[in-house]
Amino acid sequence: MQISSAIPIIRIFDEAKAKEFYLDFLGFTTDWEHHFGDNFPLYLQIKRSDLILHLSEHHGDATPGSAIFIPIDDINTLHTELLNKDYKYAKPGVQDLPWGRMMDIADPFGNHLRFCQQV
Repeated sequence: MQISSAIPIIRIFDEAKAKEFYLDFLGFTTDWEHHFGDNFPLYLQIKRSDLILHLSEHHGDATPGSAIFIPIDDINTLHTELLNKDYKYAKPGVQDLPWGRMMDIADPFGNHLRFCQQV
């Protein structure tokens, strides 16, 4: 038996804002997206490196305000990349914590992505 990595589902409320944040700012790419029909909520799979996330506008798919812990091997490179984009709604910093260096970034919907280079 093999158990694969989990794919977090993140609740979103606005397709344009989600794509601006996750694709344009964080650098994810779209694997696929789905609507059941015209004027239906979005369900989207995005990926960056080995990290896969599902973004959902569907009520009940996820809890707004969730946090996701994301291990990373070079937080300084990601931090510099994001600051150079000069995104209006996020200017993340890096904290030195007992378990590693962490960069906590809130998306436009109150979810937190906690990138951490563990020690």
